Amino acid sequence: MSKYGVMVMGPAGAGKSTFCASLITHLQLNRRSAFYVNLDPAAETFEHAPDLDIKDLISLEDVMDELKLGPNGGLIYCFEFLMENLDWLTEGLESLTEEYLVIIDMPGQIELYTHIPILPRLVRFLTQPGALDMRLCAAYLLESTFVVDRAKYFAGTLSAMSAMIMLEVPHLNILSKMDLVKGQMKHKEFKRFTTPDKSLLDDDPVDLALRKAGVQINPQSSDPTDKDAVMSGATFKRLNTAVAGLIESFSMVSYLKLDCTDEDSVQAILSYIDDCIQYHEAQEPRELPDDEVEPAEE
Repeated sequence: MSKYGVMVMGPAGAGKSTFCASLITHLQLNRRSAFYVNLDPAAETFEHAPDLDIKDLISLEDVMDELKLGPNGGLIYCFEFLMENLDWLTEGLESLTEEYLVIIDMPGQIELYTHIPILPRLVRFLTQPGALDMRLCAAYLLESTFVVDRAKYFAGTLSAMSAMIMLEVPHLNILSKMDLVKGQMKHKEFKRFTTPDKSLLDDDPVDLALRKAGVQINPQSSDPTDKDAVMSGATFKRLNTAVAGLIESFSMVSYLKLDCTDEDSVQAILSYIDDCIQYHEAQEPRELPDDEVEPAEE
């Protein structure tokens, strides 16, 4: 019997736990069952108590104290320990019926989504035929306020693309905390950020401010070994251009928009999750109206 799940990922502060809480509340209000799994050993407070918590298996605080590791090293050790004790995960999940949506709240350490091969192994374990046989999708959250800083936006998008390539499961990329940008940006302008491309660097607020101050930056002629080029930001501009070009060439990433304070927005994201995992095979994802982002005042 197949199970259904979503793995909620993203950098620290992206609103993963808030989204999990909003999703659970929405499911409960609509008489659907949710099973909340916390795999962040550093998480301390929850709006909904986890049904399965990695801290019952291993504590990050204990690992840091006993092995003298920092937070990142300690977290990696916790996940390696989890991979050696997957029976704990099986015992907690195997009795669930297909009525449940398993919501897996992941930590924010970016190493897990870029180059450390722990998560792909975990995903294969969850999805392989057997006791769990879970239809799983990934939801990668990026804070919507990053759009005002193009470097952060493209760095976050690169990590989202890395997660897509590593995990090889149906994948949703989500701009979270939309309530923080309402009224600050016109809908037409914000819509450009739902599909990343290199042209977004053309009106980077940082570059515009430098040009206004009379500073001209030509990233094509910058030399990374030139101290003046480094100090002027030319090499950083060159790096951002290269990253944006790489993302555009793969053409894999596009974003949905999420406002956890809006029930319709949470429902729209849930409909995409259901479609990815084929929870309702005849269901189509629900589109939000275009006026989700309020126009900024002229």
